[in-house]
Amino acid sequence: MAQRAFLCEPDKNQSEAADEGPKMPGQAGHDEKDNKIHNDMLKDGQLYIAHSDNGNINLVGKMANRHGLIAGATGTGKTVTLQVLAETFSQAGVPCFMADMKGDLSGISQPGKLSGFIEKRMPEFGIENPEFAGCPTRFFDVFGEQGFPMRATVSAMGPQLLARLMELTEVQTGVLNAVFRIADDNNLLLIDLKDLKLMLDFVGKNAAQFTTEYGNIAPASIGAIQRSVLQIESEGGNQFFGEPAFNVEDLFAVENGRGVMNVLAADKLMLNPKLYSTYLLWLMTELYANLPEVGDLELPKFVFFFDEAHMLFDGTSKALVDKIEQVIRLIRSKGVGIYFITQVPSDVPVNVLAQLSNRVQHALRAYTPQDQKAVRAAAQTFRPNPSFKTEEAILDLGTGEALVSFLDEKGAPSVVERAKILFPLSQIGAITPGQRMDIQAIAPKKLKDYEKFFDRESAYEVLTEARQKAEEEAEKERKALEKQKEKEAKAKEKEKEKKASSKSKKAGIGRTILGTMIAAAATSFARSAGTRIGKSIGGGSSKKSTSTAKKSTSTTKKSTSTAKKANTATKKAVNTAARKVTTEILKNIFK
Repeated sequence: MAQRAFLCEPDKNQSEAADEGPKMPGQAGHDEKDNKIHNDMLKDGQLYIAHSDNGNINLVGKMANRHGLIAGATGTGKTVTLQVLAETFSQAGVPCFMADMKGDLSGISQPGKLSGFIEKRMPEFGIENPEFAGCPTRFFDVFGEQGFPMRATVSAMGPQLLARLMELTEVQTGVLNAVFRIADDNNLLLIDLKDLKLMLDFVGKNAAQFTTEYGNIAPASIGAIQRSVLQIESEGGNQFFGEPAFNVEDLFAVENGRGVMNVLAADKLMLNPKLYSTYLLWLMTELYANLPEVGDLELPKFVFFFDEAHMLFDGTSKALVDKIEQVIRLIRSKGVGIYFITQVPSDVPVNVLAQLSNRVQHALRAYTPQDQKAVRAAAQTFRPNPSFKTEEAILDLGTGEALVSFLDEKGAPSVVERAKILFPLSQIGAITPGQRMDIQAIAPKKLKDYEKFFDRESAYEVLTEARQKAEEEAEKERKALEKQKEKEAKAKEKEKEKKASSKSKKAGIGRTILGTMIAAAATSFARSAGTRIGKSIGGGSSKKSTSTAKKSTSTTKKSTSTAKKANTATKKAVNTAARKVTTEILKNIFK
C-alpha cells in the first residue's frame, strides 16, 4: 500500500455554507493533530477500516456511494463498526446521519481513551500513538427531548408513507389518497394531525359530492383512518408533525474541514417501530428529492446509516419496497451513500440487497435450522476466499472481527477477508446529559430555530372558519324559518277565527230560519186545530139534534164553509212564514 498521505479536501460549497460554532473538547480545528488522524485513516484516497493477515482493508472513497451493509448478531460489534465508518467519513469531510438506538453513538462527539484492548490492537493496525478526538456533532430528536426537533408536515410525508405508518388496507390507502388530492385541489394545507383529522371529517360528511370525481369514499374507510390517526397522536405523533419542518440541507454541515455527525436520539422512537422506520424512509426520500445530480465523486457528499434496517421492510407493501429500491439505486448519483445495519442479510429484500456493494459481516449464531440457513445465505453473498470457508468463518468470528468485502477501484467486489475492525478514535459509549446540553448550546442558530414551534393557517383553520360561517348561516336560516312559522301560525289562527265567525253566522241564520218555520208551523197547527175542534163540536150537535132533517142539512152547509175558512187560514200562515224567512235571509246577507 502506498505511504503517501491523502488529505481529503471537503466540498467547497459545503465548507462555505458550514456554521463554525465554538470548539468543544475533542472537537479541535483542522490542525497538525487532525493531519495525524488523516494520515492514520485516509491514505491514497482510501478510508482505512480494518486489518487482515494480508494487510489493511480500505474502503475506496469514490466507491463509498455504492452503499453498504453491516450485519451480525447482537453483541458482535456492529455499532462500533458503524462508529468507525462514520468518524472516518467525518475525518474526510463527509457529514453523516445515524440513528442512536441505545445512546451509545453519542460518544462519537467526545475523544476516546487508550485502553488495554486498544493498546494490544495498535501494532496490528500499524498505528502509533493515536490522537483520540471526537467529531463535530449535532443531536436531534423527533420528540424534541434529547436534541433539536425534526418535524415533518403531513403533506411532506405523503399518503403512501402515512398509509404504511397507519397500517392501512389497500382500499383505505386509496381513500387517503383521495383525501390528499381533495386537499390539494382546494388549496388546503395539511401540516399537522389536526389538519388531517378535520380534513377526514370534512370529506366524510361531504363524500357524496366527491364521489363522481374522486371515486367512492366509504364512511367505514374514513372511520378506520381516523382511528389510526388518533393512535398515532396518542403515541406522540403530534410532536413529529408540524412546523417548522426540518430542512434536510441542514444535515450537510462541515466544520473546520470535518463532516458533522447528525445523531438522532431514537431510544424512545424505537418504541414505535413503524414511526421510526417511516420517519427514516421519509428522510431518505427527502434527500433524494432535494439533491442535485453530481455523478461519481472522490468521496460521497453525505452518508446515511440506517440501523435496525429490517424494520424498514417489515409489513411494507411491494409498491413501497419497489420505491425504496428505486431511491437506493438512483440516490448514489446524487452523492449519497446508504448503509444498512441489521442482523442477517436476509432481513433486506433481494433487490435492495443487490444494491449494497460494501459488506461487513460480523458473527452469526446458528442455533436452529433457520439460523443455519441464514448463515449459508450470508456466506453466499461474498466473493469466496480460497484460504477459508466463508460459512464456517461466520460462525467462528469473535467480537470486533468481521468478514469484509469492499468494491475495488474498478467497482468489482473484492475477495472476502477475515479482518479485525479498526478501533474508533472517539469515545465508545454514551455521554452524560450535561455533555449533551453543552453540545446543543454551541449549535448554530438555524438549528435552535427548530425549537420555536408555530402554527400558521392551514386546513384546520380554513375548514373551521368555513364551518363556523355555515353554522351562522344555518342559525340565521333557523331563526328566519321560526319567524316564518310564527307568521304562518298567526295567519292560520286568524283564518281559523274567521271561519269560526262565519260558521257562527251561518248557524244564526239556520236558527232564525228554523225558528221562523217552527213559529209558522205552530201558528198553522193552532189554526188547523181550532178548525178541527169547531168541526168536532159542530158534528156533536148534529148528532144530538134528532128533531128534524132540516137542521142536518143546515149543519152540513156550515161545515163546508168552516173548512174553506181553515184552508184559507193555512195558506195565509204559510205565506206569512215564507215572508219572514226571506226577510231574515236578506237581513243577514246585507248586514
